[in-house]
Amino acid sequence: MKKITLILLAAMAIFGGQKVTAQDKYGSGPNREECIKYLSYYSEYYKQKNYDSALPNWRRAYSLCPATASQNMFIHGTTLMTRLYNQVKDPAHKDAIVDTILTLQDQRMATYPKNRVSILNNKGQYMINYRGDQAKYIYDNVGEIVDELGTSANGGLLVNLLQSSIALYRENQLSADEVIAMYDKVMADVDGAMPKNEAEEEDNLKAKATIESIFADSKVASCENLIAIFTPRYNADPDNLALVSNIVKLMNTADDCASNDLYLNAVTSMYRLDPSYKSAFGLYRLNAARGNVADAAKYLEEAINSPDSDPATDAQYYYEMAAFCYKNGMRGKASEAARKAIEMDYGFAGKAYLIMGNLWASATCGETQDKWARYWAAADYYQKARNADPSVADEAASSLASVSRYYPEASEAFMYDLTKGQSYTVSCGGMTATTTVRVQ
Repeated sequence: MKKITLILLAAMAIFGGQKVTAQDKYGSGPNREECIKYLSYYSEYYKQKNYDSALPNWRRAYSLCPATASQNMFIHGTTLMTRLYNQVKDPAHKDAIVDTILTLQDQRMATYPKNRVSILNNKGQYMINYRGDQAKYIYDNVGEIVDELGTSANGGLLVNLLQSSIALYRENQLSADEVIAMYDKVMADVDGAMPKNEAEEEDNLKAKATIESIFADSKVASCENLIAIFTPRYNADPDNLALVSNIVKLMNTADDCASNDLYLNAVTSMYRLDPSYKSAFGLYRLNAARGNVADAAKYLEEAINSPDSDPATDAQYYYEMAAFCYKNGMRGKASEAARKAIEMDYGFAGKAYLIMGNLWASATCGETQDKWARYWAAADYYQKARNADPSVADEAASSLASVSRYYPEASEAFMYDLTKGQSYTVSCGGMTATTTVRVQ
């Protein structure tokens, strides 16, 4: 009772002299004093992190006060409702709480419009947090938010919007053309974003890499689909740089899609209209598909070295370089490029670790103990690949099992003064690694 009295006295001290100037802010009539009282009650409990006591007092303030009384009423209310959501078990009760959280965002936006962008982004994230398993709901509602926000949309909203489109495609509720259009839209938004600081720029680049990765993994943009959708568009407007650039970008995400006439025509038009790292990458793909190894590597290096490409794109290109060089026996370049892709990451580290594992597993290391050590080094990289990227985890685990068959018996290792768990540095095939002795 003493604490409540002190809180009430604080409210009177803070608000007592505002009967005229604050009339509109806190309402009018008998509710005005009650509004001020319960705002103070809940605020004091909230500051003390006594959220159980803050909640009923916040409810009273929310029911009594006009929206103009305090923006914190909506911010704190969202926190209290989120906490309550995590406490209750009944699905209907949880759903009602989510509705309240979303309503609080709408009311805050209506009353404090200058914060509309951040509130809309938060609202979209709440939808994803609590109803992210409902693809149609996310597609409709987060889609509406992204339409309004455009390049101000957070990367997480864009990623989840594309994922919902892919889910609906798999349920035969969207066409491939519609998903490709959504991919174009979210990529345009993420490309057009204007980060305010380095942290936002980093998040933006990671969102872009994630969007490209999930779209490629979805197989929606199959080569067959792309050819059917874009051939008539290209034939109608072959000098449209935006169109041909998009065709090349999408066909680069599809498997085995660099040897058809549409890709050849589009990449040729793109390089003619606007020589750039994108068109250089297109020419790499074109030459790689035709077995022109030297030319393919040259164009890929040109794309990587371009000052206009961003770090996320460079990470992708380094991974491409590693895979291409490994396939074509250029082991030194493959190792160097894989290490760069690992260092930059942006979603390509796991795949690059896998290539490093393959390079070590296939290295020529003579007949000394290094003949075993190459498999130990390969195992290190396969383990890293499995931990870094779920999409390659099965392949990495299979490769790890394969190389483990070549570990020596403990007695064999002992002949070389090697024991299980001992640190060992191996150098062969132009590579060096510090690994751990393993035995059967």
